[in-house]
Amino acid sequence: MTTAETTKTPAALGPRALAWRRRRASAARFWKEYRRHRAGVFGLAALVLFALVALTAPLTVGSDVSSVTDAPGRPLESPSGHFPLGTDQFGRNLLGLVIWGSRVSLLVGLLAAVLSVAIGAVIGITAGHFRGWYATVMMRVTDWFLVMPTLVLAIALATVMSRSLGTIVLAIGVTTWPTTARLVRAQTLAVESRPYIERAKALGGGHWHIMSRHVLPNVMPLVLAQTTLIISSAILAEATLAFLGLGDPTVVSWGGLLQDAREAGAVSSGDWWYLVPPGVAIAVVALAFTLCGRAVESVLNPRLGVSR
Repeated sequence: MTTAETTKTPAALGPRALAWRRRRASAARFWKEYRRHRAGVFGLAALVLFALVALTAPLTVGSDVSSVTDAPGRPLESPSGHFPLGTDQFGRNLLGLVIWGSRVSLLVGLLAAVLSVAIGAVIGITAGHFRGWYATVMMRVTDWFLVMPTLVLAIALATVMSRSLGTIVLAIGVTTWPTTARLVRAQTLAVESRPYIERAKALGGGHWHIMSRHVLPNVMPLVLAQTTLIISSAILAEATLAFLGLGDPTVVSWGGLLQDAREAGAVSSGDWWYLVPPGVAIAVVALAFTLCGRAVESVLNPRLGVSR
């Protein structure tokens, strides 16, 4: 936008330019409030660092780091100058494996969280809008998923389906959506009780118009905050399923590294370098996403009064 355009009054701007101007102003306000949360800034910095490490993994460690036949070291070497984190049971560089595994763990966590939040948002919005028998059925299904152990359901799905990353994403996504559905439905009921919704209905607004133009924009902040919180749970769930041997054996992930360490007897033999790096990586990423989620939730809902 040029200097002349920035000095125009809102009435002189076109609808599209005015919309973009409001979005930029809203984003600036959000970032200003977000920066006040030190924990959230720390979490964001950690996530940016992990994202850069994952994106640059093909350049820094190469795609052959997981090759068993071309392993550069001896099995279970302790950390040294050549291998900062030691080697695994096949003689592979453990630092390279941890870096390469970040790609799979972060990708599965993000995709599973998006799937979970999408299912929960759709069910929550529709159940809050249509009500009646549809809402009753959807909420009873949601309650059933809430009382069932999430990990048990995910293990059951991962067991009966093929062992692949898609299976892991599906197993996590379809078992972690009930909380989002409950929260979104409550927010939808609050939004639809406002007077402008009645005016929109009186003017002929249909169900799709009400849900997409009025309800969805108002529940999006809640959906965004819920997504950042669920990602950490999804990463932990992926690591758990991989540790239990239900992940894709052809890919490297942090949970898969812990599973390999268990099979190699790293716990009993005292090979701590095989267990600590992937475990710490999982804990730090999960904590970073949680800190970001809490900060986003606090910014979007200042009444929470989260300490900064």
